[in-house]
Amino acid sequence: MSHKIHDIHPHVISTDDMRFPRSPLGGTQSDWSKEHQVTAEDMVAAMDEAGIASSALVQSATCYGYNNSYVAHAIEQYPDRFTGVGTIDVLQPDAVDTMKGWIDRGIAGLRLYTGGSKLEFDFSWLNDPCTFPVWKYAGKNGISICVQARAPAFPIVTEMADRFPQTRIVIDHLARMDTTDGPPYTNATPLFELAAYKNIYLKVTPRSFDLANSGKASPETFFPKLVAEFGANRIAFGSNYPASSGTLKQIVDRAKENLKSLSLADQDWILGGTAESLYPKLA
Repeated sequence: MSHKIHDIHPHVISTDDMRFPRSPLGGTQSDWSKEHQVTAEDMVAAMDEAGIASSALVQSATCYGYNNSYVAHAIEQYPDRFTGVGTIDVLQPDAVDTMKGWIDRGIAGLRLYTGGSKLEFDFSWLNDPCTFPVWKYAGKNGISICVQARAPAFPIVTEMADRFPQTRIVIDHLARMDTTDGPPYTNATPLFELAAYKNIYLKVTPRSFDLANSGKASPETFFPKLVAEFGANRIAFGSNYPASSGTLKQIVDRAKENLKSLSLADQDWILGGTAESLYPKLA
C-alpha cells in the first residue's frame, strides 16, 4: 500500500494582525510564532517543495489562543491541501457547540494544549467531568484529540482512553520521553505501555528525531522498537514547522533518514497512511 506524504503538525501565522489578532494562552506569545510568520500561502509553497500532499494545520495556541480563525481561513483558501486541528476551552459548558462551530469551518481535530513554550504544564483538567461531553462527541463523530502530554499525564490519558474507547487520542512529540539510555529503552517503558490502549496514537516530530539521536539512542534501534510496540499504523509524522528548525523539505528529509531502517510499508504508514486514518479528509 502506498500513501502520499501528509503532515499532521505544521503551524501557520498570519501577517495581518488586525484581522487575526494575537491572544496567546497564558498571555505571552511564543518566540517561534513571533520570529517565523509562515502564512497559508507560504505553507503551500513549502509543502510543494517538500513533497507533502496535504496537512492538518495545528492551531498555534501560543499565538492565537482559542481563536482558530486563521486556521479556518487557511482551510477555506486551500480546501484540497489543508484540514485543521483546533484548540478550544473544553471546560466551558458550551464547549461542544463551540467545537461544532469550528468543525463547520473545516476543523477536523482537536488539540488539548496543556502547556509548553511560555505556559507552565497543567494536566489536572484533562479528566475534569466538564470535559466529558467533548470527549464523547469526538468519539461519536470521528474527531481525533491530540494531547500535549508528558509522562506524568499518562495515568489521566489512559483513564480517558478507557472511558472513551471510541475517541482516538494522539500523543504529541512522543511526550518527549527519555531515550538516552538506549536499547532496550527502559526509560521509555511508560510510553511503550500506552500501546495497550488501541485508541492511543503517537506523533513523531523533529523533537522525536532529536531524542532518537541522543545519548545511547539511535534511529536504527529506537524506531524499530517503537513500531514493534505500537505498530506503524498508530504512528504519524508531524513537522512542527516552523517551530522546529530548518525548512519543511529539510524536516521531511530528516524524517525519511530517521525512519529508513524500517520496512517501506512501515515508513509509508508513518509518513502518510496513519494521518489518513486520523484525519480522513487528508486522503
